[in-house]
Amino acid sequence: MLTGLQLQNIALIDQLELEFSAGFTVLTGETGAGKSILLDALDAVLGGAQGAAGIRLLRTGCDRARIEASFQLNEALEHWLLDAGFELEEELLISREWKRQEGERFSSRSRLNGTAVNRQQLQDLRPLLIDLTVQGQTQQLSRPGQQRNWLDRLGGAEQEVRLQQASMAWQHWRDSAAALMRCERDQQRSEEERAEQDQLLEQLEAAQLDDPAEQLLLEQEQDRLVHGVRLQEGLACLFRRFRDGAEQAPSLQDHLAAAIHELQVMAQLDSSLESLRDQAVDLEAVIEGLLRSLNQYGFALESDPDHLDQIQLRLVELKRLQRREGLDLAGLIERRDFLRERLGEGGFAAELERLQAAELAQRLERDRINVDLHEARQRAGQQLQSALLDLLPPMGLVNVRFSVELLPVAPAEHGADGVSFLFSANPGQPMAPLTDVASGGEMSRFLLALKTILAAVDGSSTLLFDEIDAGVSGRVSGAMADLLHSLARQRQVFCVTHQPLVAAVADHHFQVSKTVINGSTHSRVSYLRDTQARRQELAELAGGEQADAYAASLLDQRSA
Repeated sequence: MLTGLQLQNIALIDQLELEFSAGFTVLTGETGAGKSILLDALDAVLGGAQGAAGIRLLRTGCDRARIEASFQLNEALEHWLLDAGFELEEELLISREWKRQEGERFSSRSRLNGTAVNRQQLQDLRPLLIDLTVQGQTQQLSRPGQQRNWLDRLGGAEQEVRLQQASMAWQHWRDSAAALMRCERDQQRSEEERAEQDQLLEQLEAAQLDDPAEQLLLEQEQDRLVHGVRLQEGLACLFRRFRDGAEQAPSLQDHLAAAIHELQVMAQLDSSLESLRDQAVDLEAVIEGLLRSLNQYGFALESDPDHLDQIQLRLVELKRLQRREGLDLAGLIERRDFLRERLGEGGFAAELERLQAAELAQRLERDRINVDLHEARQRAGQQLQSALLDLLPPMGLVNVRFSVELLPVAPAEHGADGVSFLFSANPGQPMAPLTDVASGGEMSRFLLALKTILAAVDGSSTLLFDEIDAGVSGRVSGAMADLLHSLARQRQVFCVTHQPLVAAVADHHFQVSKTVINGSTHSRVSYLRDTQARRQELAELAGGEQADAYAASLLDQRSA
């Protein structure tokens, strides 16, 4: 529910703060007073009026402007806020502010409970807050998928589940169909390309690629062979230091043996040295193990030019394949295995058969869900037809005919149905698409009836009607007034109107007027609290010599 609206420097309004309640609220006033400014402001604060359209809302000569709307929370709003990562507060505050930057350039920023939000977030949130209908709003009916969306809303939560299933089934089928199409394209490759693949597989098979680490091991062995002389010299140096001794000097083993002997003698004199003696003995064993390992390395370290040539030739072959295919050794092995399966006997055909079976299964599941969705839409269409034919005749459309036509379309996320509302208001006139044949007044009454029906299904947002009753007779406007008042029992309803019959049944009445102060025009919005003020405003709407008495009778009927 919309609970408040604040405007600063918007159109003809310099400063305005309004509070709203549940029920049916009307806004009246002379043409040009600024009634639609309030609806334009709500549209702007919820993501509308972008660019130049937004700038035109600003009061002339002002460097800043601001709109703030407050809404009472309901369950749907709470779910949206939590899913979007906002903390719940007592109410929802949405604001939009404009500031002049340079010259005629303005910047605009929107906030939700003080946190900056983008336009897409506001567009997602908007359906939960307001539903704006203007007189002759054919563009709303013409919007792609809009009639289908309204029809699906009649199905409630069950239809929402069907729509989710249809969307998921379509996406799964689309993925399967895309995979099948890729495979079929591969199958249709030219013989030349197939020959290239055969040749590549032959080369990869001939290369006998088995171990992804082969190249690293070969490079290590190559390094040993290339640097064999230097490594032999290093071994000889280590053996002299550790075992043989150099230039008549004792070796490390000699020194260690002498040290162990001395520690043995000392340990006989002081037993606390036994642990140190044991450490020295362990060190001697470690040195002996190291020498054995070095000795074994020396046996393997032989100069073998032929073996080195073989290693280097193998490395050249591996690097040539990697450079040509743009893959490392592991990638080459994976590519070879793929080509084995693809080009081998029955490999490609088996993959194609598997993908064909998967696509068929997903297509059948998609079509099964779409049939269920179609049948549900047929039931909703009958329900909508029956409800509309009850509501439209009292509003002057006594000869109206209406039906919902379901047209087969290519399957998509929303199923396989196109939805068209067929309409005829006059005897002998064939039914045709509503947007093609309905006049502005007929369209207004249709939209009012439709919104009334939908309100019984999902009371999720405030309804705003901008002069939806324009151009209709007194009797018809009375029927529309009754319907608006009835609708307000389920939803908060606002209506900009020139019809006294409509204004008289409202629960809340705001009067919009304009004044000129020091050559500047200002709009003012007044809440008509007492009966006398409302009576005077209704008389202004009615006009004529008996206007005051007529206004009094309307209020008396409302009270009764």
